[in-house]
Amino acid sequence: MIPEGAAAGLAPEVLAELFERIRQGDREAYLLLTRAYQKKVFALAYAFFRNKEDALDLVQETFLRLFQKIDSYQEGRNFEAWLLQVARNLCIDHYRKNHLRRELECATPVEELPVAAAGAEEAIHASDLKDVLSRCVERLADRQRQIFIMRHYNQLKNEEIAQALDISLGTVKSLHFKAIRNLRVLMEPYMGYRT
Repeated sequence: MIPEGAAAGLAPEVLAELFERIRQGDREAYLLLTRAYQKKVFALAYAFFRNKEDALDLVQETFLRLFQKIDSYQEGRNFEAWLLQVARNLCIDHYRKNHLRRELECATPVEELPVAAAGAEEAIHASDLKDVLSRCVERLADRQRQIFIMRHYNQLKNEEIAQALDISLGTVKSLHFKAIRNLRVLMEPYMGYRT
């Protein structure tokens, strides 16, 4: 039996048994596999979209794709990395189809964007600070934003982020450093401090 919160992933022999049962049409085996990895897939999808509904849709789509393509998984390969790569590819496809079109339709002209008030040095309430941070995170470059969200919102470790995005650990650290540096610059007008 699989532990309820199998966050570290499943042992290769357990995966092999589940795959065989799934190929034979065992619905319970498919549900066990889904439960073991759905939180990590959700964290990855949420880092892309920052929207719970879109992330949940992508989790469903990822596990549907897993069911359809289970025979393409090569035994001996890191299953979690393979699954997260499938999820990542689906996120990219979904983003290209939907979010880029929405952003173009809803784009605000530069002259209509809000400018920080002259008295930005005054204290900001916690809810205002959260809103400022959220807006500034949205202005980061795509990869920096993804890594910042995965690290600080989803509490993933650098190694997990590297695996999920299929990039090196050094790249994760570098992009995270750049995200923090850029956030400081973006938040400076709102916070009243100099970097």
